[in-house]
Amino acid sequence: MKRKLLATFAVALVLFASCGGSREDRFVKNPVDDIVRDMPADRVFSILLYDMNVEGNFSERFYHQYKIIEEVESGTPTERTTEWMEVGKRYFQQHQDDMGMALATRGEDGELVKSVSPPGYNNYVGKEKYGQWQRHSDGHSFWAFYGQYAFMSAMFNTARYPIRRSYYDDYRGNYYGRGRSYYGPSTTAGGRYYGTNSAYNQNSRRSSSTWSQNRSNFKSRVNNRTQRSSSTSKTSRSSSRYRGSSSRSRGGGFGK
Repeated sequence: MKRKLLATFAVALVLFASCGGSREDRFVKNPVDDIVRDMPADRVFSILLYDMNVEGNFSERFYHQYKIIEEVESGTPTERTTEWMEVGKRYFQQHQDDMGMALATRGEDGELVKSVSPPGYNNYVGKEKYGQWQRHSDGHSFWAFYGQYAFMSAMFNTARYPIRRSYYDDYRGNYYGRGRSYYGPSTTAGGRYYGTNSAYNQNSRRSSSTWSQNRSNFKSRVNNRTQRSSSTSKTSRSSSRYRGSSSRSRGGGFGK
């Protein structure tokens, strides 16, 4: 009997591992923490979520790619894109809506901010060193970079998606320093101004993202697993009802 129980337990462990449970649930260190740790202590930087991907069917692994905007020379931001980095499932789900957003920033004052914010909002927008607010004929004020910093306008795509002062004031007054994610105002279509599915994110990419190409397949796999799970659950409940019905029938027969 004891040997039989041990054999059953061993088979269960093999099945659990083959279904990916051990891999999905294993601890994966947050790569953003590593990037921050390796930055020089006085460097101004922003870490943006550039792309996402999910690989595997039964045993899924989750990946991020980051764009780092940093000032190797003070006042002159440059950008680079990292290689693909594995992240934990929970961290991936936490930031699934944050493509194109800054996940961590450090400004000239040395303050590290790790709440999700639109690119440029923490280190460049609103800073008189880089530009100014310009009032338009419609009464709204928009951020404009000075000529020598025109490359920042391209970097943050502000020509096509201008930053209103009301957006910036809303972020600074209600989100900054409070650990809350800010995605800008709602669009006329009911979506978000910034974030994974926003027009801003999709149009700021020079090429289509891996996530935009693969997310339909990922969603399809999730839906298929959900449907199989639901089908199995229904079958189990149906079988239980059948067994219960048979038992009651036999009980009725004995009572007659």
